[in-house]
Amino acid sequence: MERIELSRDVQAVQIPAGQTTLLERGTEAYITQSLGGTYTLQVPEYGGLFRIAGRDGDAIGKEVIEEEAIVAEGDLEEQVWTALKTCYDPEIPVNIVDLGLVYSMEITPGDPGNRVDVKMTLTAPGCGMGASIAADARYKILALPGVTDADVELVWDPPWNPQMISDEGKQRLGMA
Repeated sequence: MERIELSRDVQAVQIPAGQTTLLERGTEAYITQSLGGTYTLQVPEYGGLFRIAGRDGDAIGKEVIEEEAIVAEGDLEEQVWTALKTCYDPEIPVNIVDLGLVYSMEITPGDPGNRVDVKMTLTAPGCGMGASIAADARYKILALPGVTDADVELVWDPPWNPQMISDEGKQRLGMA
């Protein structure tokens, strides 16, 4: 964890509550994760973890990550999977695909564009970040060329378990 001091006020989302909070300039924080275009901070003064957008990287002395459409190669299905691999639970350094949280993805052609439906779960039913993670996935899918509608539904059957983590995810978590 890297210690930093906020160089300016910044909007953050509290983890796992999902409430937006203004973290004030000069606040001491620790960067715990920088994945998927966001930064996760441990902020003792505010009592927990917070996620800030990549566009606010300058507030913590890091690179500003602009929100752009995912640049992905291949057909639309491959592009959707690439986009989903940029989504992270802010408490776990593995994307939602490699965590085994995405159960299905279906593309329905339409006019003028395609609809993408995703069914995903969480590592625990009580995780307060579920709506935020699903919204992030939906936002990134909608940014893909040719996608005009997307739905990311949280489901609980079958229940998630650690065996669903990909080999790459297990390696990243030190489970391999």
